[in-house]
Amino acid sequence: MRRALVIAATPGVPLGPNPRVGCVILSADGELLVEGFHRGAGTPHAEAAALNAAREQGIDVRGATAIVTLEPCNHTGRTGPCARALVDAGVARVVFAQSDPNPEAAGGAETLRAAGIEVESGLLADEAHEVNRVWSFALAHQRPFVTWKFATTLDGRSAAADGTSKWISSRAARLDTHRLRALCDVMLVGTNTVAVDNPRLTVRDETDQPLAVQPLRAVMGERDLDPASVIFDDAAPTVQLRTRDPRTALAELHTLERRHVFLEGGPTLAAAFLDAGLVDEVVVYLAPMLLGAGRNAVGDLGIDTIADAVHFAIGDVTVLPPEAGEDANVRLTLTRKV
Repeated sequence: MRRALVIAATPGVPLGPNPRVGCVILSADGELLVEGFHRGAGTPHAEAAALNAAREQGIDVRGATAIVTLEPCNHTGRTGPCARALVDAGVARVVFAQSDPNPEAAGGAETLRAAGIEVESGLLADEAHEVNRVWSFALAHQRPFVTWKFATTLDGRSAAADGTSKWISSRAARLDTHRLRALCDVMLVGTNTVAVDNPRLTVRDETDQPLAVQPLRAVMGERDLDPASVIFDDAAPTVQLRTRDPRTALAELHTLERRHVFLEGGPTLAAAFLDAGLVDEVVVYLAPMLLGAGRNAVGDLGIDTIADAVHFAIGDVTVLPPEAGEDANVRLTLTRKV
């Protein structure tokens, strides 16, 4: 199962509507026969990939054990049901970690048992859930998981009084931001950010070249935007969400099968999501500098007393090494306390 979890999290797999899944097939005496993992929407699921590999190599899997990180699916979508594929292949036993939270795909365990296959579940379930924590959250809550990212000074400023903000964050922090962007399938900003900053909102490598697979660029707000804005180029798909309501925006993105929103808008947009209770994770890049004045990292939350403060739990603190002439930045990863 640990091997299946490793291949499930293979780097470079496009993120999106489907979970990350790994499958390892063992012979009756425990010998590893084949393995496979899901490579993105429209490609064979992990079980099918492993079975395909067995057929290509002339390996007989009758009587074998399939170890899978997620309950084999029980529905027909772009590919056939994996539970039926395992039955047809003649495996004798299936062990899976996490039960499928998707009601459209669940039920694979029952199909397998009905066919006389021995089924065990729950092995390393917590580890499997962590691999697909965002996907599982999105299905459970029927909306995308929201990560709010911002860079700030020690006194909570995201820009100086004259509006300048280059560079509050270090190069290491900016590269780390692109790494995190690549883990999401939506980049979300407000119309004001587009009008003022004209950002590209693409994921780029250390040489500033765009990656082959880009998240959806989403702009939230009712104002019309200049069609010549960079965000409307062909570097990545873009959609404008004509609403100021975060719940409506997330509902629209959910219908587009988007699971993870990376919120990079300004203080007003951040305040709207925080006020609605729709920020699930916060990533802060903290620069060791003081401005004393300037734009706050977040807008007015209507909080007048410390008793009403919004609290977060710290999950990770990492010092990002500086380059020559720069100060080290600290990355804080936090989750909102309920």
